[in-house]
Amino acid sequence: MSPASARALTVDSLNPKVLALADHLRGAVAGRAQRMQKELETNPGLYPFDEIIYCNLSNPHYLGQQPIKFFREVLALCDYPHLLNCSVTSSIFSSDAITRAREILDLIPGRAMGGYSHCQGTEGLRNAIAVGIATRDAFPCNAEDIFLTDGAAAPVHMVMHLLIRDEKDGILCPIPSHFLYTSSMALCGATLVPYYLDESGGWAVSISDLKKQLDGARSEGITVRGLVVVNPGNPTGQVLVKENQCEIVEFCRIENLVLLADEVYQENVYTDEKRFISFKKIARSMGFGEEDISLISFHSVSNGYYGECGRRGGYMEVTGFNSEVRKQVYKVASLSSCSNLAGQVLVSLVMNPPKVGDESYTSYWEERDRIMLSLSRCAEAMVQAFNSLEGLTCSKAEGAMFVFPSVRLPKRAIAAAEAMNTKPDVFYALRLLENTGIVLLPGSVFGQVPGTWHFRCTILQQEEKIQLIINRFKAFHETFMEEFRD
Repeated sequence: MSPASARALTVDSLNPKVLALADHLRGAVAGRAQRMQKELETNPGLYPFDEIIYCNLSNPHYLGQQPIKFFREVLALCDYPHLLNCSVTSSIFSSDAITRAREILDLIPGRAMGGYSHCQGTEGLRNAIAVGIATRDAFPCNAEDIFLTDGAAAPVHMVMHLLIRDEKDGILCPIPSHFLYTSSMALCGATLVPYYLDESGGWAVSISDLKKQLDGARSEGITVRGLVVVNPGNPTGQVLVKENQCEIVEFCRIENLVLLADEVYQENVYTDEKRFISFKKIARSMGFGEEDISLISFHSVSNGYYGECGRRGGYMEVTGFNSEVRKQVYKVASLSSCSNLAGQVLVSLVMNPPKVGDESYTSYWEERDRIMLSLSRCAEAMVQAFNSLEGLTCSKAEGAMFVFPSVRLPKRAIAAAEAMNTKPDVFYALRLLENTGIVLLPGSVFGQVPGTWHFRCTILQQEEKIQLIINRFKAFHETFMEEFRD
């Protein structure tokens, strides 16, 4: 081979763990939608619709949700402190936002939002977040247990690198679940030990299935290191009941597993019958302390009613590890210098919103309630619509930002998909896209019980557009079922 034609890298020479990542990270449906959008821009009459409707994105602001005013006021003042010395500032910004910005800047070395912080996060902001966690749980929180991160993905990757030594180490992971976990495990070379959520039981965690999967993995020589739980659920939208959470904590304690609690949707609960309770609070309420169970909790400002995805702010709280292990956690955290300061500030605000007596208190809660009520109405309308259609069943959206209906596809539709070398749920989602412009994520992206088919639909589209989405979906589904009727 001549030097001109030589390549330093080929696909065959890449890290095989990268090649092992599922192709859905790019996404056949999402990729097709992006191409169609470009086609519509140049040829508006090409399809029987005039826009692509993204019901696959958990990206609230991109889909039209407005940011919380108090959060943005504080961020603006911190990013441009000169405003704090301007006479007009008090007429533009709320008094509590001005006070909070001054307090936060005093915590940051050099009052410089463009500088590095401590690799674990700014100490004063971690102290504030610890107060917020303690208020939420009614149990103490140590700021030294908190690591501020760029969203939730970064700490998940960090934890996987800490836990996984080789392919003989495994993690119990729910199916269906967000592909962040399965992909992170693939990159670390871990063995995925799947456990299936109980769809008929509202997507609860079955302890008997957990035990079955754990014993099966151990019998094959796999050392299972941890258990992932997502609550509220993604993509399923369930909120676990307290009794189920207690069972999970006890299971991890007895089996000596690290409990990895993804709690990024903790603010988004739409049912009066349930409420979010952190796994740390559950464990402490059961009388278990640092010596009894190892627990890592994740939170992020990308999710929840605030939806600040682009700010990349988050934290993990690490409890139940001895000092030597904690040194290793710190060592890995220090590799990334620090998370971005704007994200750190926003996490501190999310965990400490305006309080009674603050100027922004009333407007803040009005904004929050307006967003939550709109999401709740959108979720309810979608669930009712899906359950009214032939072959579709959909559990109530109790939390998070999604509904995850099951679709019983006709045998002829499954055969047509197989003839195209396409998974049946992908086939269905592509047909929906090409006929309506609606983008959904097939259930196979998240995993599902073999022989069942689902799709994830977000509830984030603006409320005035929900009926349009429902009408288009109904018309497509009825036509699809008639075309492929057995």
